[in-house]
Amino acid sequence: MKKKWMLVLMTGIMLTAAACGNNGGGNTNSGSGGNENGSDAGSASQVGVAIYKFDDTFMTGVRNAMSDAAEGKAKLDIVDSQNAQPTQNEKVDLFISKKYDSMIINPVDRTAAGVIIDKAKGADTPVVFLNREPIAEDMNKWDKVYYVGAKAEESGTISGQLIVDYWKANPAADKNGDGKLQYVMLTGEPGHQDAELRTKFSVQAIQDAGIEVDALAEDTAMWDRVKGQEKMQTFLASHGDKIEAVLANNDDMALGAIEALKAAGYFKGDKFIPVVGVDATAPAIQALQDGTMLGTVLNDAKNQGAASVAIATALSKGETPTKENTGFDITDGKYVWIAYKKITKDNIADAQ
Repeated sequence: MKKKWMLVLMTGIMLTAAACGNNGGGNTNSGSGGNENGSDAGSASQVGVAIYKFDDTFMTGVRNAMSDAAEGKAKLDIVDSQNAQPTQNEKVDLFISKKYDSMIINPVDRTAAGVIIDKAKGADTPVVFLNREPIAEDMNKWDKVYYVGAKAEESGTISGQLIVDYWKANPAADKNGDGKLQYVMLTGEPGHQDAELRTKFSVQAIQDAGIEVDALAEDTAMWDRVKGQEKMQTFLASHGDKIEAVLANNDDMALGAIEALKAAGYFKGDKFIPVVGVDATAPAIQALQDGTMLGTVLNDAKNQGAASVAIATALSKGETPTKENTGFDITDGKYVWIAYKKITKDNIADAQ
């Protein structure tokens, strides 16, 4: 009996020691680079993601969509470029040094994409650009470069159509009865293709509908809500009730304009002015429900995020992205275009 108990005791001691040894090894491994992207490094693609800035409302939606889409498929290391291209370049260098399988880059400056592509090509790290389209010359530098976004001219056209619909349905919208639409425009970042095309095509859509326009003021508010409010206050100080419509290149600036208009007595009683934005963010949807925003344009954050992850994951595996392995149509072998959609109070459910 003594021998049996001694054997059991020795076996227990050996098992305990082995277990401790295994735990110690696990702790050592968890301190490695794999911990930054989640557990089980090597079991899924490692993808570095650089967003131009984290406090952008729309890109926050895209980030959340990417995280959801990556579940069980890829490990994302998502970083904030803080709206500084040098900072983003450093993040790209870090991704490459960590030998990530691919990168998703939402560029601070679309004209800097060429430098990023050169770095990526040199390290054979495929790259997917997101939401800010590099110039065609840069996109053609390498066959492992892709772009996911939406055609800005489409969002501009829909913005203009929202104003046209309101103008035609409400004769009183022509406050001075001159048959012309007096408007103000809040634009995004100068040089940004979305800002330029949304501005151009929104006005063109109004003119194409046979409505003459008179631009009272146009200025950049840099996609920012606070700046949008400040610019709108300036517009009101100069033009007051002459303004018959407000066009903004995104929802944040439109919401800022609405705050300025509220302070000037609008949206009370029958004092109304149509304000149009782009993105269909949650705060914009609330403004639609409140009746302070006329309409917005769904910039599909969910599908932009999902497509970016799908393309990056395919590239990480050494595959050529196709409809079959990503679920998204690819145009010209490099582009995934996500469609915009007109959103008003009547079809809010389509934006959710």
